[in-house]
Amino acid sequence: MTDVTCVLDAKAELGEGPLWDEAAQLLYWVNIKQREIHRFDPKSGRDEMWKAPETVGSLALRAQGGLVTALRDGFYFFEPATGAFQPIVQPEPERRENRFNDGKPDRQGRFWAGSMHDPEKLPTGGLYRLDPDHTCRRLVDGIICSNSLCWSPDGNTMYYGDSYARIVWAWDFDPASGEIANRRIFVRLPEEDGYPDGATVDAEGGVWVACWEGWQVIRFDPAGKAERNVKLPVAKPTCPAFGGADLDICYVTSAWIGGARQELSGGIFAFAPGVKGLAEARFKG
Repeated sequence: MTDVTCVLDAKAELGEGPLWDEAAQLLYWVNIKQREIHRFDPKSGRDEMWKAPETVGSLALRAQGGLVTALRDGFYFFEPATGAFQPIVQPEPERRENRFNDGKPDRQGRFWAGSMHDPEKLPTGGLYRLDPDHTCRRLVDGIICSNSLCWSPDGNTMYYGDSYARIVWAWDFDPASGEIANRRIFVRLPEEDGYPDGATVDAEGGVWVACWEGWQVIRFDPAGKAERNVKLPVAKPTCPAFGGADLDICYVTSAWIGGARQELSGGIFAFAPGVKGLAEARFKG
């Protein structure tokens, strides 16, 4: 059994998007429906918060400072020092029931984020790539709820899923161009394991997937075989991320939205996974 600790009893309605700032040793995370960006200091226990103008799905650090964020209608820069948001691009203005959800940078510094149908019924979501020159392109379409976005350590495989299909796919990824090809099923979760939500990859290539309504995080080997299950005290873990001074702590956000709540629902949890993670790249735009 793995010891799991609640490091922040945040009671977040929809906690998501954990992002470890390796330089500052701080954990960013978002509370989507409440339009909140948070920055948590595990050493002091302090949790700072900024309000976003719209629901906020995900974020990444920028190479030149500040962050890039995926808000409801598109991509924005965010400067924590001032609290200011600067719009970059709205990729799908015609899809009025959509909002952006899971996102992170690839290892070359492009920012990727997926959209979802907010009523969670129609396949109107897709996956977008924001390049450093601020051009934006849709690479995948026909998704209900974008999730599970991450890359293999060598950057040659991209993982991305649709929670409602209970599937995480793998693609061949071209690090130089950012193009994807050869889509195939990496994991199909059985009903008893929940829905695949956020994901991250460790230094050995293991893919850690948070299982919404599954009470767990599962580590899959690069062949898609379930190698380890870490049980959590909440039904709806949302996304794992590696952090700590040696990237040897796994942080997991969670949610209480919809259905029964547990005592620590919406909290942020931590455990020692027994393997190190990889520092997230910074957006180069």
